Amino acid sequence: MKRSGLLIFLAIVVILGFWGCNSYNGLVTADQDVKKVWSNVETNYQRRTDLYSSVIKTIEGSANFEKSTLKDVIEARSKATSITVDINDPASLEAYQKAQANLQGSFSRLMAVAEAYPDLKTTQAFRDFQTQIEGTENRINVARQDYNKSVEGYNLKVKRFPNNIFAGIFGYKEKPFYKADAGTEKAPEINFNIK
Repeated sequence: MKRSGLLIFLAIVVILGFWGCNSYNGLVTADQDVKKVWSNVETNYQRRTDLYSSVIKTIEGSANFEKSTLKDVIEARSKATSITVDINDPASLEAYQKAQANLQGSFSRLMAVAEAYPDLKTTQAFRDFQTQIEGTENRINVARQDYNKSVEGYNLKVKRFPNNIFAGIFGYKEKPFYKADAGTEKAPEINFNIK
């Protein structure tokens, strides 16, 4: 009787050990997937920054261009590339998103001003940039969606029972989603003042 109780106890310990290892390995795999997918997001933002840098050089070469608009873009680019993101820290991710939105906004203003310069619009480098930036923005959007999908899978592993027990023991916490910029939920107002 004593021996069978010991065997049952050992069997339970072995089962719990295998179950715990499986849960831990699943959490590690999901965590690494989130890191990999976030790296893809950063890679696409880097591609955008590199494209912006090349078009800024093209625009700088254009005489009589509005220097203040160009300066704003250069400053926004510097700020956006100086932020280091910790994907476990929602505040860090939010600061990164704000810097990227600021860069995109200042660059949009630069592109609007560039429309007034016909010589600039006809350069091959500028036309190539316009084509490449559209594709890059699409890549960034897909990468952010992939990141959120990966975070969703990870967060489900962290929050679902019984994995949540092992997640708590091993220090795995919920990760923040990439969120839309503030105000993007409202449709933009478009006015055509044609007279």
